[in-house]
Amino acid sequence: MRIFSKNNVFIIKRITCKATAILLAAALFCCPGSVVLAEDYSWAEEAYLQEEETQSQKEKDELQLYAQSAVLMDADSGRVLYGKNEKDILPMASTTKIMTCILALEYGNPDQIVEVSSYAASMPKVKLYVKQGERYRLEDLLYSLMLESHNDSAVVIAEAVGGSVEGFASMMNQKARDIGCYDTYFITPNGLDAVVNDNGKIHSTTARDLAKIMAYCVTDSSAKDKFLEITQTTGYDFTDADGKRSFHCNNHNAFLGMMDEALSGKTGFTNNAGYCYVGAIESEGRIFTVALLACGWPNNRNYKWSDMKKLSAYGMENYQYRDIYEEQKSHTIQVRNGIDNQSAAPYSEAFVTAHVDDHGEKSILYLLSGEDEIEVRTQIKEVLQAPVAKNEEIGTVCYYLNGELIRRYPVVTSEAVNERTYGWICSYLLKIFLP
Repeated sequence: MRIFSKNNVFIIKRITCKATAILLAAALFCCPGSVVLAEDYSWAEEAYLQEEETQSQKEKDELQLYAQSAVLMDADSGRVLYGKNEKDILPMASTTKIMTCILALEYGNPDQIVEVSSYAASMPKVKLYVKQGERYRLEDLLYSLMLESHNDSAVVIAEAVGGSVEGFASMMNQKARDIGCYDTYFITPNGLDAVVNDNGKIHSTTARDLAKIMAYCVTDSSAKDKFLEITQTTGYDFTDADGKRSFHCNNHNAFLGMMDEALSGKTGFTNNAGYCYVGAIESEGRIFTVALLACGWPNNRNYKWSDMKKLSAYGMENYQYRDIYEEQKSHTIQVRNGIDNQSAAPYSEAFVTAHVDDHGEKSILYLLSGEDEIEVRTQIKEVLQAPVAKNEEIGTVCYYLNGELIRRYPVVTSEAVNERTYGWICSYLLKIFLP
């Protein structure tokens, strides 16, 4: 219960239990007129809402993140649960490689033997030190890419799957748009700082887009299981296709060992990007993704782990799944100038039934905090004009989360109603008088 006081008048905002209700009744009996509901005082309502908003913002501010840009996202819905400068466009370093990996898994053949070009062999550290003309199995290079973040392996993969680095970058950008990431621009498959001279665009993304790409990799992609298998592997051994050289890769995603809920992730660093990280955690059926950009520069490489822990804890402590589905009754609507399907008499009023086309869904699970508000709005036409077709949309049932539309179902007619035309009336009368 929250009690506001103004000029010795107590205003009760909430009654949360029977005991509180009894106290309120006693107060009304002892001091009639001294206790009134908060709805009678707009100032009290405003004060309460402002306090709630201030408290919510305070909780977020108390996270005190190091990253210049950060996002905590519900991987299922794509909703940003926490954001800090989440739309700022920044370089992303080797977090790029989650896109390189998922594209190679979706469009490449893991058993394909690929040959190293001179360009791939020329990549700077960190690298596998492949040599021009050597041949490798594509899947082996994906472990090199994601565990050790080898830049030369990224180029070999890109050239094999996309035909060239430029061709693969086009695939990366198209996939980003398909996912709904419109503030992301890929130039390289490894995340090295790059700029296009013609238009000045840099290799970049936003924390919001990066978290969404990770959500796609771990929840929506047809190759999600293999992606998780690769990124969760602690160590991997392989040779080149000819068996002349042997390699061992260790997973440098230290966060996998910091939390039991850690699901996947990728580190990154360049001089322009600073330390970056994108990761996913899974807890009690919930999957959160986190993106951190510009999270410190040397010697602050551990800042990203601090931010990751804070955002993970914030998500797990404040958000739970809730079923927001509301059963909708069928509706009966008058149809002007329509033929009554029951009597087929010209003087009878016509009606049509309508139902919500929810595709058989009887549950809508949504990740919500205690502060989130769900509103269901139903809009249906009161009167229809004949003719009316079966499954004709005549209204909507919409679900709003904090005022934003999150789900829409059409309300459709269950049957058709024909129009009562002059020709139909004549035909009806002829049937009566000339049987």
